[in-house]
Amino acid sequence: MRKTRNKFFVLLATMFISCMIKAQEDNSDESFKPSFHVGALLHTYVGIQQKGFGSGSSSADSWKSEAVLYRARLMTEAHLTKKDYVFIETELTSPLGTSGDKAGGIKILDAQYDHTFSKEFVVSAGKILVSHNRNGLQTASTLMVNDFTYFQYPYNMSEDSPLQNDLGRDIGINLSGGFLDSKLKYRLGAFAGRRDFEGHESSPFRIVGRLEYNFLDIDKYSGTNLGQGKTFTIAGGFDTQGTYLATGADVFVDYPLGADGSLTLNAAWSYLTGGNDLSAKYSFATMIPSQNTQLLELGYYIKSLKLQPWIRYEKQDINSKSNQRGGLDASTFDKLNTTTVFGGGLSYFFNGYDTNVKLSYVAMKEGALTDAGKVTDKTYGQIWLQLQLCLF
Repeated sequence: MRKTRNKFFVLLATMFISCMIKAQEDNSDESFKPSFHVGALLHTYVGIQQKGFGSGSSSADSWKSEAVLYRARLMTEAHLTKKDYVFIETELTSPLGTSGDKAGGIKILDAQYDHTFSKEFVVSAGKILVSHNRNGLQTASTLMVNDFTYFQYPYNMSEDSPLQNDLGRDIGINLSGGFLDSKLKYRLGAFAGRRDFEGHESSPFRIVGRLEYNFLDIDKYSGTNLGQGKTFTIAGGFDTQGTYLATGADVFVDYPLGADGSLTLNAAWSYLTGGNDLSAKYSFATMIPSQNTQLLELGYYIKSLKLQPWIRYEKQDINSKSNQRGGLDASTFDKLNTTTVFGGGLSYFFNGYDTNVKLSYVAMKEGALTDAGKVTDKTYGQIWLQLQLCLF
């Protein structure tokens, strides 16, 4: 890990010097007026779901109704100069409604500062959205399906998760930019990651990188283009700290099919492991079992109706190693922890991403122990009617 950090900082220094020179060449005498914007994002839904959805309960007989406000974000951005940008976003501390409190607080979700030396070299610092794949870098306001996927950037959703993050955000510094008219884009960052390793006062940096190539239009990381433009992007990335490693590839296609609409495809595959060495100085072996994750989202946007039917499939396929499963045998551990999500829905973008409605059915198949101590598959369903309001 020390060699990895040294290489990272050498690369950082080299890119910084070269892009400082380029920035001087790109300087313009054009007048600039600072700008400041404020916005809000609301996600609320009513629905029903079976007992055990997301928790692996052995019972799936009963259903419960829900009415939940699960996102209420305030967003601010400021262009301080031509090269300096600040973005701050708040979020609820917990969902409000039938499945949570009716009075909750707010927290800082994003706090990011960007300085653009040139289009090839942008430095970001603060509390930043972090992921090695596309889905983990999307914003909540531009999703095609009902919500984020479950397993494309797992283990970094809360302070109690192995990577000790906050809804996919981490503290650190990130470099990004584009070459070949921004067709080839990169991200490379060093982040706090997990800071609590028993018996150690310090921890290594978490290093996350991503490289993508845009064959057509530049990818804006929307869940769907709503019938506008042509996108075909392939990418790969990695995420590592101590014995933890995540690496994978993804592809995004949004392309018109005739005059009536366009097809959207989002697919990804990742391999994750916490390592298999319990004696390693910074071991995740008992926190993150070896696994493959798979994702497919497919939709067709009908321009005249502003409707988009879609389907989604996702799987967290556990293939644990000997030191990752405690006292359970491999078959029992893997079956209990392997989860498949599948479903579909209909999105009505009557006001684009500013205001829309999504009706969805999602099923989750998980392993569960029977009363006899055997592992069986249980499937739990969830139906949502969701409203989005985004002003920014």
